[in-house]
Amino acid sequence: MNKVSILDCTLRDGGYCNNWEFGFNNIRKITDGIVNAGIEIVECGFLTNKIEYNKDASKYTTVEEIAAVIPENRNGKIFVAMMNYGEYNLDELPACDGKSIDGIRLAFHKKDLTKAIEVCEKIKEKGYLVFIQAMVSLAYSDNEFLCLINRVNEIQPYAFYIVDSFGMMKSKDLIRLFYVVEHNLDENIWIGFHSHNNLQLAYSNAQTLCTVTTNRNLIIDASVYGMGRGAGNLNTELFVNYLNENADKNYDIKPLLTIIDEILNEFYQRNYWGYSLPNYLSASHNAHPNYAGYLDDKKTLTVDDMDEIFSMMDDEKKVHFDSKYIETLYLRYMEKGTVNNNHIEDLKTAIKGKKLLLVAPGKSSSDEKDKVISFKENKDVVTVSVNFAYDEFDYIFLSNLRRYKELENMVKGKCIVTSNISTSEAYLQTPYKALLNNEEAVKDNAGLMAIKFFISLGVKEIYLAGFDGYTHDVKENYGDTKLEFISKNAVLDAMNEGMNKVLAQYSQSVSIIFITEPKHLHI
Repeated sequence: MNKVSILDCTLRDGGYCNNWEFGFNNIRKITDGIVNAGIEIVECGFLTNKIEYNKDASKYTTVEEIAAVIPENRNGKIFVAMMNYGEYNLDELPACDGKSIDGIRLAFHKKDLTKAIEVCEKIKEKGYLVFIQAMVSLAYSDNEFLCLINRVNEIQPYAFYIVDSFGMMKSKDLIRLFYVVEHNLDENIWIGFHSHNNLQLAYSNAQTLCTVTTNRNLIIDASVYGMGRGAGNLNTELFVNYLNENADKNYDIKPLLTIIDEILNEFYQRNYWGYSLPNYLSASHNAHPNYAGYLDDKKTLTVDDMDEIFSMMDDEKKVHFDSKYIETLYLRYMEKGTVNNNHIEDLKTAIKGKKLLLVAPGKSSSDEKDKVISFKENKDVVTVSVNFAYDEFDYIFLSNLRRYKELENMVKGKCIVTSNISTSEAYLQTPYKALLNNEEAVKDNAGLMAIKFFISLGVKEIYLAGFDGYTHDVKENYGDTKLEFISKNAVLDAMNEGMNKVLAQYSQSVSIIFITEPKHLHI
């Protein structure tokens, strides 16, 4: 087994899951636990000029701030921070004096290679160990990778990394790149490997690298509980156990399990990370994992829809996450389809002079069903279900293709659908784009789209049932458990805020009356 050291990046890569807000005491506990476990290199977080310092977050503006979370007894461990190229003024970086971090990892994309290497030289001149992290290694051709290695040799950093930024690297890719590095990188420079778990290969790839015949010193990055963006990273606790059993290591796993139990579990419940179908798709398309998260949070797309949107992306756009770009693609995809307004006049006649009841699938539509039934019994009520089939409805309004596919064929003739849903069976198809609002989190929320649609038909009073908003407890969001979906708490909170704002706006044009309690909204 090769000589392998572990670099734990929980406080840096894991920060993508909680906005780096671990809490000061938790940061200290995590750092202590990693040191007590015997991990050789501890990454304390980001060093950046792009923020205001918050002691409860693992992002720092000075090395002095980082010193506050490093244990007094370093126990021979190396402490580092990551710096993204272009995010720190090196004039503000003091010489390394042994009181704070020992090294800096510089992350950069291929387009910034030349200037980034110059930054690495300046960091080394200040006495820090330099870890060169050229992101998305597979984005380089063999010739480009060799040129990069030659530049690295000129400055003699502490370590040079093979980086699987998007979790798309197979073992054959890793081995090929490793041999390119091993044969051309100066023998005094350590070889590192940073992976993500989009294809569930981080663990097996790390094992593969450890069993390759080589005399080189290796660094394997990992994070406790695999905490990291999207599908997460290699699990520290799992891989050190593997090394204990196969490489005569003697890591203490208990401090890592304590970190999970006492700190990270709570973050996981708030904003889960790990393998998922969207993350698989992002890796299969060689795209930034944030694109997968964006599309998944919509909860409107089938896997085929997501795959088509990834296929629409320009290759140069895949490497850097661009929220405006993916929003544009999403809307372009959703705006496709046809409009069929043949029954629009019939619908206007059917609702004229009637009370309009919109029933969303929130839990109150089930818990307070007696109220809904009592209201529906009035002869002047037209009932429209939203994205599901409620009992004894007149129409169903749908903007979600997944939900439409789940309906029985016998009711599809009563459906009012947005134009993104391709069907010839619906009662009416209305333009998708015309029903959007300006709040990002709920831009195409089906309930809000339904309200806007009926406002456009001249309705003056709209009664709502099951419009509850969202709670973090997934089992409390829907009357029918089959409609449940898991989403990040921050996304749910943003949806509630967005719904409050849009409903307040729409109430200026139409009278909105709740007949069931909107449990998580505050209108």
